[in-house]
Amino acid sequence: MKVLVTGANGFLGSWVTRALVKEGHEVYALVRPNSDTSELNGIDCKFIHGDVTDILSLLEAFKGIDTVFHLAGVIAYKKSERALMEKVNVQGTLNVVEVCRECKVRRLVYLSSVVAIGSALTQDHVLNESSEFNVHDLNLGYFETKHKAEQIVKKACDRGEIDAVILNPSTIYGSGDAKKGSRKMQVKVAQGKFKFYTSGGVNVVAVEDVVAGILSAWKNGRKGERYILAGENILIKDLFTMIAKEAGVNPPPHHLPDQILHVVGAVGDCLESVGMKGPLSRENAWTATMYHWFDSSKAQKELGFTPRPAREAIHNSVQWMKDQGLLS
Repeated sequence: MKVLVTGANGFLGSWVTRALVKEGHEVYALVRPNSDTSELNGIDCKFIHGDVTDILSLLEAFKGIDTVFHLAGVIAYKKSERALMEKVNVQGTLNVVEVCRECKVRRLVYLSSVVAIGSALTQDHVLNESSEFNVHDLNLGYFETKHKAEQIVKKACDRGEIDAVILNPSTIYGSGDAKKGSRKMQVKVAQGKFKFYTSGGVNVVAVEDVVAGILSAWKNGRKGERYILAGENILIKDLFTMIAKEAGVNPPPHHLPDQILHVVGAVGDCLESVGMKGPLSRENAWTATMYHWFDSSKAQKELGFTPRPAREAIHNSVQWMKDQGLLS
């Protein structure tokens, strides 16, 4: 079967591409001309040059494709990167949807994120697919753009224009995740160089389980439905402790109070506004102090999704760091 993956050269994209090739499909990886494709080394896929923000390139790339796996996106937490996220995450997804309709692509598998569902300020609030998006007032760029993009896919499905299934993975851990720009803090924890933890919570899911969930959703997921691919809900303190234990170092010993974190984030925004680099942004501060806890019961029931414990996913992540000499 001819399938195409946008964002194929990213961490999750390369895992999905490899799995599709292993199943025997004819896999096309959509990459920009100057992209780093090292993640795809050794994978027997065909490269197509294109960009989700260039609708003409998609019209050419999607011809004769049975299924599009749309993973391309930008993760950022700075005001200065909001326009890029609007362009790639929102307009890029709109372009993918329009071209899937135009080219009569049989199915679109859209990789959204749990941020499109929302988050919570307390530990007693675990979100599911029916939860109301509750963080509009914080105006967090990544959350907002992924939420808008998901709405585009959902509305096109509801209008009968495309057949799509929507997936919302939580924070993905596994071999190779340390390459992601968003994992710099976790690498420092594994190196024993990070001294603080915040009061928030995170959901940890293994990349192998997310890939299995994606393939199952492609084959068995209901049209227009969203499925949370999430694992274990843990405190950020416990996440850092697990990472440190796997790496054989001491975990961060100091709790950073929410109020201080928000002040530092505000200062970071001010510095950025005058062209300087701050320690973190307001959006970083909110993301680090909220509880990103989710329930994957729907995916477990309908897709056979079986997430492993967080510790196993973190072990694989840290072992890769060790193998690459990042912790020496």
